[in-house]
Amino acid sequence: MRLVRREGAGHIEDGGEVTLGAIGGIECAATAADGNGALAMLVRREGETLNALLKRLDRAIARYFETGDTTDEINSSD
Repeated sequence: MRLVRREGAGHIEDGGEVTLGAIGGIECAATAADGNGALAMLVRREGETLNALLKRLDRAIARYFETGDTTDEINSSD
């Protein structure tokens, strides 16, 4: 299993970072950031595999580079 997919790997190579782990009261999250701030912050869903979470992170990173839209499931008001 590749832990970082195409978009995530390119992001890291360009000086960004991908983090996987607990954040505050959240048991498991995946985040991607660069020197300007967060691109994506995802919360692992119940029953979601790590592979599936990282695929979602990769798609969120790709969406950021295509549209400029960030994804934030950690600070969302839902």
